[in-house]
Amino acid sequence: MPQLTVVNRAGEESTINVQDGLTVMEAIRDNGFDELLALCGGCCSCATCHVHVDPAFKDRLPPMSEDEDDLLESSDHRNADSRLGCQVSFTADLDGLKVTIAQED
Repeated sequence: MPQLTVVNRAGEESTINVQDGLTVMEAIRDNGFDELLALCGGCCSCATCHVHVDPAFKDRLPPMSEDEDDLLESSDHRNADSRLGCQVSFTADLDGLKVTIAQED
């Protein structure tokens, strides 16, 4: 099963197994990371699943939509590695991906 490494806001790393077909947001939420609020449930309408992705994986991620880009613009913690976890479907190609939960706005 593919694995995802999650770094929480305190800098602690945890590696979780991810079922194929889940989004990064669903995998993090379903594994008990309370810091990732995911208030809209994955509808790309709130930006509370903001993560920073390992730059080594950026070329493997789906392109960012205009809606995702607009939502991330509202974050004070956006950087070049920012993505919304709900917009990144986790596939076997992403095995070993590392994401850091962004600071809350």
